[in-house]
Amino acid sequence: MKLYLVRHGETAWNKAGRVQGHSDIPLNENGIYLAEETAKGLKDVPLDLAYTSPLCRAKQTAEIILKGRNVPIYEEPKILEMGFGTAEGLRCRGENPEPGSEDFNKFFTDTAHYKVPEGGESISQLSDRVDIFLKALYENQKLLNKSILITSHGAALTAMLNLIKGKNDIAKFWNNGVPRNCAVTEVEVKNGNPKIIYEGKIYY
Repeated sequence: MKLYLVRHGETAWNKAGRVQGHSDIPLNENGIYLAEETAKGLKDVPLDLAYTSPLCRAKQTAEIILKGRNVPIYEEPKILEMGFGTAEGLRCRGENPEPGSEDFNKFFTDTAHYKVPEGGESISQLSDRVDIFLKALYENQKLLNKSILITSHGAALTAMLNLIKGKNDIAKFWNNGVPRNCAVTEVEVKNGNPKIIYEGKIYY
């Protein structure tokens, strides 16, 4: 089994430094371009099926990458972005961060002491649900010889990559940084054991 993990293309909220989480923000013009360039980069990679977060920025990315191919796309709630509750929409990066952003930014700078906003998820909750998704993939006998596209989000993909690497220290969650928009990571799975072939490849 081969997995191609891809973060969605850019959105207006990405560009503005706003917290997205479960907010359903579409790709902007540049995000569409990034996905189109990634499609060109992956054009010779055989893909049998795709799993996408139900959020439109991830689904649009999968649809653009797979345009012209007869590849089924399945929405998978377990690879939804981490929920940030009342912090969603908060501008926490850039020149004019909003009140409350300093506390939220511990999510990036001090994850061990990150306090979950009301209605949000913890890093452990995120890791648990993406772990369920990955283990179900590894154990699915029908997918043993398949190449699978997975389009998801910055925090959700970071949780997946940490699980694949066997790194579960919340304090070191961002040790490799957040994947860039449309960055591609190839993972080979043999006998239920995942191995990263390359990580964070950019085609634009």
